[in-house]
Amino acid sequence: MIKNPNSDREVKVLAKHISMSVFKARRVIDQIRGHSYEETLIILELMPYRASYPIFKLVYSAAANANHNMGLNEADSFISKAQVNGGPFVKKLRPRARGRSYPIKRPTCHITIVLKDSSKI
Repeated sequence: MIKNPNSDREVKVLAKHISMSVFKARRVIDQIRGHSYEETLIILELMPYRASYPIFKLVYSAAANANHNMGLNEADSFISKAQVNGGPFVKKLRPRARGRSYPIKRPTCHITIVLKDSSKI
């Protein structure tokens, strides 16, 4: 959890090196941006995508951190900012015929979610 010095009513969480494509994660993040915390959990539970589970864990962790560290109510919070950035590629070599090898590049991504308290707004 990263505390922003400009605002005392928001919590920022960052998950790095998540093993999935940026485009697959953005497809899920675009659905939850701007929704309340409870709506977000329902949306993520019902989505059929593999990317929804790490994002679900991240949102749940952000709300728990906001409640424990700052004393914010989870029901009053909403997703104010959610973004997915590209991370480094995990590079492996796959053995092929005649002693050759083909590269395998597995993409990773960094997911950032900011929860804000809507009771002051």
